[in-house]
Amino acid sequence: QVQLVESGGGLVQAGGSLGLSCATSGRTFTKHAMAWFRQAPGKEREFVASISWRAGYATDYADSVKGRFTISSDNAKKTVYLQMSSLKSEDTAVYYCAAAQTFNGGTSVVGYDYWGQGTQVTVSS
Repeated sequence: QVQLVESGGGLVQAGGSLGLSCATSGRTFTKHAMAWFRQAPGKEREFVASISWRAGYATDYADSVKGRFTISSDNAKKTVYLQMSSLKSEDTAVYYCAAAQTFNGGTSVVGYDYWGQGTQVTVSS
């Protein structure tokens, strides 16, 4: 049974910082891609960032978060992180952790096979 469990969401003021964690269990994703997506009310789920543990920890970011968000991983803890800074009201969304069965899941939701339950991030202006 594969499980992805997000934590760390909450309420933060615009310009502030927040860190999210995604703990994995039931399977080792050391050769797979992990990613963060987000979904705001009334909008489609969108790509935020990804990291490929096998490909030298290569990372990719949506243009809207480049320079503000950082994705990282800790293999020993089987955990992926998303550090968010300079947060804006438009970053408000439910943030989802996702895992692919390949080393490169891409930026589309269809590239990922396992999903967490999501954690709410609310940025107040």
